[in-house]
Amino acid sequence: MPLYEYRCEACGQPEEKLESMSAPDTHACPACGEPGGMRRQVSVSAFALTGGGWYKGAASAPATSSASAPEAPKGGHGCAAGGCGCPLAG
Repeated sequence: MPLYEYRCEACGQPEEKLESMSAPDTHACPACGEPGGMRRQVSVSAFALTGGGWYKGAASAPATSSASAPEAPKGGHGCAAGGCGCPLAG
């Protein structure tokens, strides 16, 4: 279950709740009692890919792999000029 952050629009009271994804976006404020005053806030996710074999932004070989670094692109642009490095390039 995700941890959601709420803030009361009437009094500014912050709150964090561990709720299901189907929970309503608003509820009564426990501090001032404003019905529907607590509104769910947009916040940063705590999810992060870490550890051997998982990388942010790209799928790569695990850190223990002995594979060499990829070859730098050749001069020119596109496959016909050999810029992509594939075996079909001219």
